[in-house]
Amino acid sequence: MENENAEWQAPLPPEKIQPPEEAQMSEVATIGNIFFEPGRTFEDLKRKPRVILATIIISLLATAYGFGLYYKVGEAGVRQFAMEQIEKSPQASAMDSAAKARAVDLQMTIGKVIRFALPILVAIVMMIGGLFYWGGAKAFGGTGSFMHSWSVFLYSSIPPTIISSIANFIVLAFKSADEIDIAASQRGVIHANPAILLDGKAMPVLATVVGTLDLFMIWGWVLAAIGLRITNRLSSGSAWGVVLIFALLSTLFRVVSAFFSGNPT
Repeated sequence: MENENAEWQAPLPPEKIQPPEEAQMSEVATIGNIFFEPGRTFEDLKRKPRVILATIIISLLATAYGFGLYYKVGEAGVRQFAMEQIEKSPQASAMDSAAKARAVDLQMTIGKVIRFALPILVAIVMMIGGLFYWGGAKAFGGTGSFMHSWSVFLYSSIPPTIISSIANFIVLAFKSADEIDIAASQRGVIHANPAILLDGKAMPVLATVVGTLDLFMIWGWVLAAIGLRITNRLSSGSAWGVVLIFALLSTLFRVVSAFFSGNPT
């Protein structure tokens, strides 16, 4: 009986209970402020993580670019690209013209499905990125929740995505379809990295590696490090550790893809 009384503690009086912090910015305001006041924006996301509007914006922009590239090049251009990919494959020598035509038709169907499914696919990728940031932050002693890390991944992607998308749409509008390399343009027709000095078709792996030194990517990494430091109470070194590990794994995945496809990614 005495032990039970010793362990029992009276609840805190109502005036000493700290209510959860309320967000000071609307979700729309966080989208605008991430460009100019990233630290203050992530402080607000630490109070209340938000992901819906950022996910919608990124998903719609990626989908708009996918459809824009397709309609700019045209179905004939996409078919020609699909045939070129099949001709480069090891199985091409064992296929007759009818089999190659069927393979192209299949690729066209898959491409159409992917374009319409892009909003969902992009949202899933953003969630996976947030999951990685959450696990990485926890490994370094971070205190934030999954929602915090998910919001960091999204909001660190917002400025580079919006600015690069605007630039890509402008270039798509004025550039001739004959000048567009579909393989090199999957991630955008604007390349703010040294890979523009290389022949991507001749050196796809090297072009992919060099392409990671992209101004838009680096901008996103800087924002992510700021966000993880604030929302997860990490040191700057630990936050950068999480970001760079993710960047290295992402680059490795792209290099493997470039090696097997023969196209820079």
